[in-house]
Amino acid sequence: MVRRLNLDDWPMVWPMLLDRGVNDGEPSEAVRTRYGQLLDDGRWILLGAAVDDDVVGYAAVQDHGPTLRGGDDHRVARLHDLYVDPAHRRAGVGRALMAAVCDWAESRVRYLEWQAHRDRAAPFYERLGYRGDPCPQPEYPTFEVDFRTAAR
Repeated sequence: MVRRLNLDDWPMVWPMLLDRGVNDGEPSEAVRTRYGQLLDDGRWILLGAAVDDDVVGYAAVQDHGPTLRGGDDHRVARLHDLYVDPAHRRAGVGRALMAAVCDWAESRVRYLEWQAHRDRAAPFYERLGYRGDPCPQPEYPTFEVDFRTAAR
């Protein structure tokens, strides 16, 4: 089951953030403060995948808001993180998180975009049918969904 994360989920989210990598070894309290701020920020959604009430994966998505020249017509959301605990990979958790990300984004923006490491993460998205395009960092292809043209 995928649901919005809340402050009570922090003890389950923190180990995943550590495994994923936290900037310069920031202390837990600093990251927890930021986590709480993003939970309260309407431009963000933090989703968690729960198995038996334990959060085993999370996704963090930011709506960048309307553009100056295009308004909402070219509004973009960025998938910053999608992480599944290694013990729960290949069990549909990541797929469920990505579906929830797309459901949230499709109701708000035209484009959802993200980058994924060519070897570690891009194959997952490719299995879901997404295709990455080259970018200035060749080891991180850029993925994009245009909800006006996407078959969903």
